[in-house]
Amino acid sequence: MRRRTVTAGSLEEILQATTPAPTSEQPAPAQRRDHGLRTDFEFELPRGYVDEDGTLHRHGAMRLATARDELRPQIDLRVKENPAYLSVVLLSQVITRLGTLTDVHAGIVERMYATDVAFLQDFYRRVNSEGHTRAAVTCPHCEGAFEVDLSGGRLGES
Repeated sequence: MRRRTVTAGSLEEILQATTPAPTSEQPAPAQRRDHGLRTDFEFELPRGYVDEDGTLHRHGAMRLATARDELRPQIDLRVKENPAYLSVVLLSQVITRLGTLTDVHAGIVERMYATDVAFLQDFYRRVNSEGHTRAAVTCPHCEGAFEVDLSGGRLGES
């Protein structure tokens, strides 16, 4: 077998020969397709988070979790020291907005009322396991079954 030596000149010739000729038409930009997959879910906290300035934040948004979101807390030292801290880290990764706050970190979730954290844990489970925010309930008086949407609004409001 004879080996061919590639020089700077021959490399340039090869690149020119294999490069497609420029065209006057530019390719159309890639368009985003809507596949009907809902990835963001709005919610309203039962009590609300009060920030350092005394502002109450109740409305927020949570995105679907990725595998990385669920794996990352496993290597977090705070979770290794206290496994109960896992939900704080996980929620801080998937909450994209809380009122006017867009940087929701573990410190914010730590300072939330326990009822709001419990609500968010259930909300997380619903959107990531079941794909929706509805819950089946039964009226304690008439025993009629119906669904409620947990994502927002107070009971009785329209």
